[in-house]
Amino acid sequence: MVLNHSNPAFPLCGRTGGRELLQTCCYGHVAGAELLVRLESCCISCCSWYTPEACLQFKEHFHEQVRTACQQSTATAGLKISKVVVVGDLYVGKTSLINRFCKDNFDRDYKATIGVDFEIERFEIIGMPYNLQIWDTAGQEKFKCIASAYYRGAEVIITVFDLADIQTLDHTKQWLEDALRENEPDSSFIFLVGTKKDLVSDAVCERTELDAIRFAKEMKAEYWSVSAKTGENVKEFFSRVAALAFEQSMIKELENPPRQRAQIGAGNLIKLEKNTVEVPEDNAQ
Repeated sequence: MVLNHSNPAFPLCGRTGGRELLQTCCYGHVAGAELLVRLESCCISCCSWYTPEACLQFKEHFHEQVRTACQQSTATAGLKISKVVVVGDLYVGKTSLINRFCKDNFDRDYKATIGVDFEIERFEIIGMPYNLQIWDTAGQEKFKCIASAYYRGAEVIITVFDLADIQTLDHTKQWLEDALRENEPDSSFIFLVGTKKDLVSDAVCERTELDAIRFAKEMKAEYWSVSAKTGENVKEFFSRVAALAFEQSMIKELENPPRQRAQIGAGNLIKLEKNTVEVPEDNAQ
């Protein structure tokens, strides 16, 4: 994995990939430069859903407790990261979806993901710095064992299918089952995303979406249709992902604040004072 250079239009906006970032982003720097946040990555309210027929939460504002904590800076300081895993069949456009959001580009020359890769995108939500760690997993059967090891600890699971290939929708339930097997029950937000919207007519898209929404309800997922090629709904989708994941992580933190370090007694310093040693008279000189 190598450090990805930022889009020149948004210099050093906090997009990096690979292990190098893990060693540097905790200090808020990449290659010695301050991490900046793009304007569209700043959120002050919950982003809207795609369709009310398959939506995880119907609300426009963050929880009052979360807003108060952020405004008063009572939340624990430090880097906040949520893990996102993206799963689905080969060729459905997982990598293209991630690249459109993180790098704002679309590569027509397809290269299959080998094993796993990841990108990190930085947000500012209600004034708090926040990162999404987006894991891109291989859709090939031979890499499933490798990829499944990276499903653990996912706060968000994005299951992707191709709107132009209805068979890939049928496979999403198995992909979700594999990802959920590695995580605690009800610990992850689930999204079902139809890609390549630009390749289908409005009529075909509408028919496919009816099936997809039915799948999403069964999977307890929120549904979105996007196009990595045109960028349609991509930023809106990931902003929605970030907003929901951020709020959930903040609520967990407020309900279970970090414990203080263990201490003995009241935690006061132990002071050793000089004692007076009495010398027996028969030994005195």
